[in-house]
Amino acid sequence: MGRAFLIVLDSVGIGGAPDAAAYGDAGADTLGHIALACAEGRADRGRAGPLRMPVLDALGLGAAAALASGWALPGFDATGARATGRWGAAVETSRGKDTPSGHWELAGQPVDWDWTVFPDRVPAFPPDLAAAAAAAAGCAGILGNCRASGTEIIDRLGAAHLQTGWPICYTSADSVFQIAAHEEAFGLDRLMAMCAALAPRLHALRVGRVIARPFTGAPGHFARTANRRDFALAPPSPTLLDIAAAAGRAVHSVGKIGDIFAHRATGTPHKAADDAGLMLILEDLARTAGQGALIVANLVEFDSLYGHRRDVAGYARALEAADRWAGRFLALLRPGDIAVFTADHGNDPTAPGTDHTRERVPVLIAGAGAGPVGPCVFGDVGATVTAHLGLPWTARGRNLL
Repeated sequence: MGRAFLIVLDSVGIGGAPDAAAYGDAGADTLGHIALACAEGRADRGRAGPLRMPVLDALGLGAAAALASGWALPGFDATGARATGRWGAAVETSRGKDTPSGHWELAGQPVDWDWTVFPDRVPAFPPDLAAAAAAAAGCAGILGNCRASGTEIIDRLGAAHLQTGWPICYTSADSVFQIAAHEEAFGLDRLMAMCAALAPRLHALRVGRVIARPFTGAPGHFARTANRRDFALAPPSPTLLDIAAAAGRAVHSVGKIGDIFAHRATGTPHKAADDAGLMLILEDLARTAGQGALIVANLVEFDSLYGHRRDVAGYARALEAADRWAGRFLALLRPGDIAVFTADHGNDPTAPGTDHTRERVPVLIAGAGAGPVGPCVFGDVGATVTAHLGLPWTARGRNLL
């Protein structure tokens, strides 16, 4: 009995979403625009020349991108004639372009409602919610109360946070309520307790996540720590992970998968300080995980460090590093294993603003032969993984193999 590795390259979209314009994302193409910038010499900081991803391109990445967007990426194989893997392009049916919607639908549970998103104004939160946040913290008030970048707002309000003891509460274009607080001065346990107390209220409003954002340091030298935790709304019905766990299969969650699925049926958690550490964990699991295991991973830094910050060169460096790692990882797979590389949404670093972008995503499958699987939907990924593991599929989607 083989194993299944589902690896989500967070935000590595390939353009071509048929409803992109409805989300303000007409023409968005994360991978395509990065490849074009590299070919034109506009992404040479810390790297140089065309975007090089030979391992994933050999699985069919260039062909998947051409299928999604209708054009050939510079330096990629747009035909798939030489592909050694199965390849396709998936469209999201959920009404959103956020992390939970993408991951849940990949696991067979589309989101059939609109998430609550707080407005881009000051104050962003209604007075009763701001008061509830202050009460949960045991404070007279909160700081922030706006949309902001996490690193920017900590730099801007960190000193006031240390002076007043008030938590920094902020949001983004996603359905999130984020709380930043100093690990020592405010206390990590206190921050987690505050998030846990607020989460039911926010989940009832269909806010997807309450996120604890601890940081350390002094003014001018603040730094977020690896102790982030997401308090997420749970999927409303069983997902791929539930099906595997109910069948007694070992489930391994790498990165923030546990947080995204509200720690339901997410099995053994594996965390690291960065994506490089998560890649080493995946290599170790390729060596050690038992037969029939399900391993689900999220590699987040494409999105968090480069997409939202509109850093084209940084995103290109991260893609090339991931491709080099993929070569090492694939060499560790056993006969009967499959590895699926996909994404949860786009985050085109050439697009205006800092938000995710509505795009199709690649579906690349190693270990299941070669050739196209064609256009598909996110839920087909979960159905394919489940079929490979010999499990009953009770969610939405079809087997692509």
